[in-house]
Amino acid sequence: MKTTAFALVMGLSIVAVPLAAQMPKTPPGTSDVRRVAAGTYSVDPGHSQVTFTVNHLGFSTYRGMFGSLTGSVTLDPKAPAKAKVSIDIPMSGITTTVEKLDEHLKAADFFDAAKYPTAHFESTSVRVMGKTAKISGNLTIKGVTKPVVLDAVFVGAGTMMGKRTIGFDATTTIKRSDFGVSYGIPLVPDAVPLQISVAFEKPEA
Repeated sequence: MKTTAFALVMGLSIVAVPLAAQMPKTPPGTSDVRRVAAGTYSVDPGHSQVTFTVNHLGFSTYRGMFGSLTGSVTLDPKAPAKAKVSIDIPMSGITTTVEKLDEHLKAADFFDAAKYPTAHFESTSVRVMGKTAKISGNLTIKGVTKPVVLDAVFVGAGTMMGKRTIGFDATTTIKRSDFGVSYGIPLVPDAVPLQISVAFEKPEA
């Protein structure tokens, strides 16, 4: 038994050494805008999410999340106003800490994910001010399209595992009734703050 345990530990150690050697000593991304390269980047779905916050019946602040985002950003640091952003958000990916609530949110009372599986944001203009930006665009939920403005902040840029990566955070507030998601109003507020974190990546040239 001791021999088997020793062999297992040694085997794990051998695997861990090359993995540790691949890990960077410092974060590969920094908030230096000079590291942003022009081009079209795809959303990194494993490191992107949209979270929402609501007041639940006047008792608590409750949060949920959408993941597995897809989409792209096309930008040129020399012409930031020409940037284009397109994001798709799968409604079936909504998650809270309660399984029954997740299922209710996917149902017709709320997002009707079976009929409207994807929410979509498409930018119409971008105004950059240093490391912040106002991104105006159209948001479509349940087949209804409304204009929104995202207050965006540049998080960082760099290269990781052969891919150039850039990241942004953004916030906005929407009225869910504008999109036909009126269940529970006013017990649960109409105005819903959104927090958006998206990483984009593209292979190095």
